[in-house]
Amino acid sequence: MSELDEAWAIGLAEAEARARAQGRADIAAYLALRSSNDLIRKIAGDWLLNMFATAAGEANRVGAAIQLSTDEAHRFKVGNSSMVGPRLSLTNGVRRLQVEIGWPRTPRDGYIPGGGLACAHIKHVGIKPENEELRLILDDTGTPSWIIIDRTGSPGESRELHELDVDTHVKVLLNEFPNSRPRP
Repeated sequence: MSELDEAWAIGLAEAEARARAQGRADIAAYLALRSSNDLIRKIAGDWLLNMFATAAGEANRVGAAIQLSTDEAHRFKVGNSSMVGPRLSLTNGVRRLQVEIGWPRTPRDGYIPGGGLACAHIKHVGIKPENEELRLILDDTGTPSWIIIDRTGSPGESRELHELDVDTHVKVLLNEFPNSRPRP
């Protein structure tokens, strides 16, 4: 957790305690929800980045030469909104795969188009057709899931991200699908 994230969590906890002490249950409930959502975002974001780092590590153990780098305070756009969060870059020669995760931090950052708790992009620099956009949602049971947003915008065609999808992205990075990759 970065110093800024830690300070934010402490500030939220103090604000929630003050709201409860002043009898402002509505504000306290909002701040508790915000804190809970931030924890879900952090855990789900770490899981996604770790999946890519693990897949790159496995590829490196069998001869690949993928280099990893991270940026904790990355900003990117989704529609007209700004998302803030971590970015993982995987580099193999001249090819680069970036996984960026974020959510609006301030009101001026906007909102998450289409809803959800967070957004993510999987970007193959220079290979735009391989890019994917993700949303972090809570399913009917309250379990967080990263959903791949269908490229056509058809809501019924979106699906959950799986480990196989991550492995496929790493194979594209390694040029193991030189012409086109199979789509699930």
